[in-house]
Amino acid sequence: MNYTFAQYKESADYIRSRIGGFAPKVAMVLGSGLGYMGDIVENPIVVPYQDIPHFKVSTAPGHKGQLVFGTLEGQNVAVMQGRMHHYEGYSYEEVSYAVRVLRLLGCGTLIVTNAAGCINLEWKAGELMLITDHIKFFLESPLRGENLPEFGVRFPDASHLYTPALQELARQTAKELDIPLREGVYMYFPGPQYETPAEIRAARVLGADAAGMSTAPEVITAGHCGMQVLVPLDLTLAGSTAEQVAEGIAAYYKDAATVKVHALNEALPENGLYSNAMAGTDRMELYMTVNAAGDQMMLVSLFDNLGKGSSGAAVQCMNLMLGLEETKGLE
Repeated sequence: MNYTFAQYKESADYIRSRIGGFAPKVAMVLGSGLGYMGDIVENPIVVPYQDIPHFKVSTAPGHKGQLVFGTLEGQNVAVMQGRMHHYEGYSYEEVSYAVRVLRLLGCGTLIVTNAAGCINLEWKAGELMLITDHIKFFLESPLRGENLPEFGVRFPDASHLYTPALQELARQTAKELDIPLREGVYMYFPGPQYETPAEIRAARVLGADAAGMSTAPEVITAGHCGMQVLVPLDLTLAGSTAEQVAEGIAAYYKDAATVKVHALNEALPENGLYSNAMAGTDRMELYMTVNAAGDQMMLVSLFDNLGKGSSGAAVQCMNLMLGLEETKGLE
């Protein structure tokens, strides 16, 4: 079936009625063997899947089938103790349904875990792998069907589903804790049977390092829910202050017809930054923040890079080349 935005919102509204004013920022999907992490969340508020409108119930062994809201290492989290799988009889939209609901609740970051089979012959069972990309061939997408523009564009970019900045954070953390960390490509198989020797050989040829029966559908859906483009600026190397950079950017785009520059450290929208807020427009919005030390600055740009924004940019460039009004034909 194809869920409507109203159904996703109904699920989110019900959860809000259970968690009060708690606002989760990080969502975690706990795979096989990591369910215990939901038990160490502080001040937990537990919401069983079966109580949530339109939610499916996890039937996989060891998956409790409940959401746990609370704090973990000082972060407001929403933890999925158990996930849904395609092999349980659920469609890919049903498998990833929770991701969109968590996005509506305010989660801007998704951490996905799983227990996978090792394909790389140089690795050992039990090692940790940071997924840098995945392979999901031939099977339908969780985005199949009518697109919901409230979440994202029809043809979302999949080149950076696994956020580079978060990957780097994982590398740094593993190094600080002296935890060996592999990096590789995950290949999705629908299951429930394990892969044949021939399938594993084929996966190895394609460049996969591990194989499993989850993760890819949720990650694809998370990517569709809105991507942010982050540009870290080292002010010590630039030889400028944050104020000088902000003034320069504002001056550069002062007369831009389609660009809005927000003031330095201007408060972000209450519900967070959604790139799909620009969907169907030719506009771009720039936010700038600086850390307390004043030596690191972050530029966040929001734009529709695949839909109307992309085609509008082509029209805009053509207008400039032909000497026409820059925004002619954009609306």
